[in-house]
Amino acid sequence: MGPSSAMAHLYRGEIHRMKLWRERLDRTTNWAVVVIAALLTWAFSSPDNPHYILLIGMATLGVFLFVEARRYRGYEIWRSRVRKLQENVWAYGLDPSAGLVDDDWRERLSADYRTPTLKISAEEAVAHRLRRIYLPLFTVLLAAWLVRITAFSDASLPAAAAVGMIPGVVVAGAVTAVTVAATAVAVRPRTWHAKGELRTEDLRDGP
Repeated sequence: MGPSSAMAHLYRGEIHRMKLWRERLDRTTNWAVVVIAALLTWAFSSPDNPHYILLIGMATLGVFLFVEARRYRGYEIWRSRVRKLQENVWAYGLDPSAGLVDDDWRERLSADYRTPTLKISAEEAVAHRLRRIYLPLFTVLLAAWLVRITAFSDASLPAAAAVGMIPGVVVAGAVTAVTVAATAVAVRPRTWHAKGELRTEDLRDGP
């Protein structure tokens, strides 16, 4: 089953599916950026605007993160098939002397077509999207929130972080805990199961 007409149509179909799921990822990211920009503009438009709107923005960003991580797991189904075809059909067809990347790729691809399965865990998907998009967005919101409660409030930290009846120390502690947890998920050493993604480590190994 070489790069025949049927295989070319199959590859084209998988590329199309991967492209659609890639667009869904981009759509979520675009909405997250637009919402965050709107919240930042409103939060700093007047000293009377409450600072907790930025905390609501962090929570909203968390919702977008988990939605996008779920979509990324779906996207990885189609992307992994495309990579398997590229590695074992097109790369081999262009240079047979390099051999096959996976001798059992036909059996693996056939099994995946019979029973599609998720290729990566939810935690890996969250970590990937944090590294690529959401950790920088969280950092911007966190910095804006700190500026907002220090520059527009007469109270000192952590009292300035109070939200209604909730003491500032509780709010500041919750924000710190969420930030530490997100950073730990994003940067902890791991074995990535999403193969072939362009990550910083992979780019450093290039020619």
